[in-house]
Amino acid sequence: MLTIDYYFTAQSPWTCLGHDRFVRMAEAAGAQVRVLPADFGQIFAASGGLPLAKRAPQRQAYRLVELRRFSAHLGVPMNLQPRFFPVAADDAGRLIIAASLEGGSQAALALSGAIFCAVWQQERNIADADTLAALLAEQGLPAAWLERSRGEPVQQAYQAHTGAAIAAGVFGAPSYVVEGEIFWGQDRLDYLERRLAAQ
Repeated sequence: MLTIDYYFTAQSPWTCLGHDRFVRMAEAAGAQVRVLPADFGQIFAASGGLPLAKRAPQRQAYRLVELRRFSAHLGVPMNLQPRFFPVAADDAGRLIIAASLEGGSQAALALSGAIFCAVWQQERNIADADTLAALLAEQGLPAAWLERSRGEPVQQAYQAHTGAAIAAGVFGAPSYVVEGEIFWGQDRLDYLERRLAAQ
């Protein structure tokens, strides 16, 4: 079975735009998905990337243009400048890892989608523990996973994902990695689909 390493940060609008399509694509191909939230602050530092606030004004403005275009094209509604963004995404990422460890990739993918929607469609604060608890409940997932997400095994996994992303050459979110080949961005999903079909 082909495995796709799915690297992202929980606050990424581009990951939000591509998530449902990616999940359907992986399911159709019978591929296994390893859900790997990572610390993109460390990844940017290692790869020469800049956080949004430090990018040139022209780049920040064009980002909004592209988000608007893709939102309309894909039929994925988005608040382009949501109330809670930028937002600390580490706790949400660790919760997704706990979901993966406890419930497997399907639970982690479902929770990831709910977290993306919380930021980009629902004006919710994913850095808030009560919000994360509510998202678990809405997905029918155990409340105990929130406490599990604060434990050392999950933190170690978060760091391991980050190190693996850097070692793989990942520099942006989302990145889908198949047998060492990186597909960066939801706008590269067509290429990923062809790669999966050729397997």
